[in-house]
Amino acid sequence: MAKQEDQFKNVISHAKEYGFIFQSSEIYDGLSAVYDYGQNGAELKKNIREYWWKSMVQMHENIVGIDAAIFMHPTTWKASGHVDAFNDPLIDNKDSKKRYRADVLIEDYAEKLNQKAQKELTKKNPNANIQRIVDMYYKLLDILLYKEGENFHLSFNNYLNNLSARLLLFNSFERVDDITLDYLDLINDLIYFESKFKLYNEFKLSDKYLKNDGTNIWDINAFSLIKLKHSNLQLAALDIISLIDFVKDNNNPFRGLSKRKQILERMARSLETENLADVKALIEELEIADPDTGSKNWTEVRQFNLMFGTKLGAEAANAMDLYLRPETAQGIFVNFLNVQKTGRMKIPFGIAQTGKAFRNEIVARQFIFRMREFEQMEMQFFVRPGEEMKYYEYWKDTRLKWHLSLGLGKENYRFHDHEKLAHYANAAADIEFNFPFGFKELEGIHSRTDFDLKAHEKFSGKKLQYFDTEVNENYTPYVVETSVGLDRMFLSVFATSLKEETLEDGSTRTVLSLPSVLAPTKAAVLPLVKKDGLPDVARSIIDDLKWDFNVAYDEKDAVGRRYRRQDALGTPFCITVDHQTLEDQTVTIRHRDTMKQDRVAIANLRNIINEEVSVRNWLMKM
Repeated sequence: MAKQEDQFKNVISHAKEYGFIFQSSEIYDGLSAVYDYGQNGAELKKNIREYWWKSMVQMHENIVGIDAAIFMHPTTWKASGHVDAFNDPLIDNKDSKKRYRADVLIEDYAEKLNQKAQKELTKKNPNANIQRIVDMYYKLLDILLYKEGENFHLSFNNYLNNLSARLLLFNSFERVDDITLDYLDLINDLIYFESKFKLYNEFKLSDKYLKNDGTNIWDINAFSLIKLKHSNLQLAALDIISLIDFVKDNNNPFRGLSKRKQILERMARSLETENLADVKALIEELEIADPDTGSKNWTEVRQFNLMFGTKLGAEAANAMDLYLRPETAQGIFVNFLNVQKTGRMKIPFGIAQTGKAFRNEIVARQFIFRMREFEQMEMQFFVRPGEEMKYYEYWKDTRLKWHLSLGLGKENYRFHDHEKLAHYANAAADIEFNFPFGFKELEGIHSRTDFDLKAHEKFSGKKLQYFDTEVNENYTPYVVETSVGLDRMFLSVFATSLKEETLEDGSTRTVLSLPSVLAPTKAAVLPLVKKDGLPDVARSIIDDLKWDFNVAYDEKDAVGRRYRRQDALGTPFCITVDHQTLEDQTVTIRHRDTMKQDRVAIANLRNIINEEVSVRNWLMKM
């Protein structure tokens, strides 16, 4: 933990020292949880935004972008549910007088259980794929939770018999001897859709949702989706029987994982039913202490609305109450018909947007991870009712591939399915990233059903439906959302890229090994000395390259120190102009990550840099 804290302090210090992030209004002692992006931070942030926009909008013919206003009619937020339901559970420590989010205190406690268990498993089983085993174990718990309520006792024989019988009913499989993670995924889907059918009983009685042969459309869609998803299963290396043996051999860590699951499930139920007394009781039962002081003297838990209020109008008496938008999604929903009609968009299609949002966070800590003013990159994908789960799975897979394309390490990402669903969702998952302070949400993928469009239709009195010529029917589309925080994305990239390296000669260097496609400056041009015409040649190279890339000129200090400075700034290339350049028009180009130096012609510089920093080349990794 101390090592993580030191690493995080280095991230914050480096961000300020090299012009990436400053405390807002610093000369007035700053403003809590509000930050300014400096000259290099603004470039890095812009590059992340453009990388997202090109992959999401430019590369999809059926997705377009808009830029909606921050101020919206106040009824927007009543319709969306934010006025009544956009709350976080607040708790204060009576001794330290510090305020915390109750759910975050519990989640942090649960994550410590997870980290402890995985550490023990890895130490005892260094050659095992621990993450995969843990994923399988959690999937078992999910299924047993559905079947047995709060009973987490693993009745493996009964479970296997039941699972085998169910799989025999599914005609895609001829044998069920090896029940693997993929089969678990299948049975989880079957159970999910079985539960969903219960919600659609009213539709089963409606001719609108019956085909000519009397078959219910929901059954057809569910079965087709399952078959599509699992049509090409291949047996995994580790089956359930092996998992059982592994659990028996590693009983204590798995007890911790089971306890973590129980804690999170209980918290989710309590928050969903607004049983705040039980949330406090859980904190007390777990003996969770104030992270700073160790005090366990807590107040009651209470709800806190996160929206910032403001006024619109010249006179206070006649001013309209407004809110700073807490999310960008609603600007997309209220413009659904405008975009659909003017763009002649056909279902399925998406509307994307990036922009600022504002939340009066109870506890805004961990640098730019949780701020009161932040930027979102969101896309709402409109689909036919009944097809939302197919696209929900598609976007989960697609968004993870986008993150992995940046090369920050597959081990740093994981999915987390929501125990507590928002009021608008029927499915939700987070892509979590391993930040310096542990795994936390980076991006959310949500199946929002038709809640938003129907709510705005109800409150505005305007019809927000789509006429589908293929089925000759009017309906309210369902929505699948992808939402990633740009500031959190910045932090994930920046923190993971910052490294201290020990070189062969025993010296050390600080290097910010940013994905070169995102680097603020793509190349620095360095004249070896400030005379003999070398600066003039360096300037001419700058003038040529700046049409295509953000480049920098640096002539101060010895060339070795300049290399180190550019390493710390994350610049992928350093181009050194020396006396040989005057003779043959060649320069030395140094690669940041390998420190390898090549002699190349000035005329080839553009192609060399472009090959490394091209968005096309990076996105093709998906």
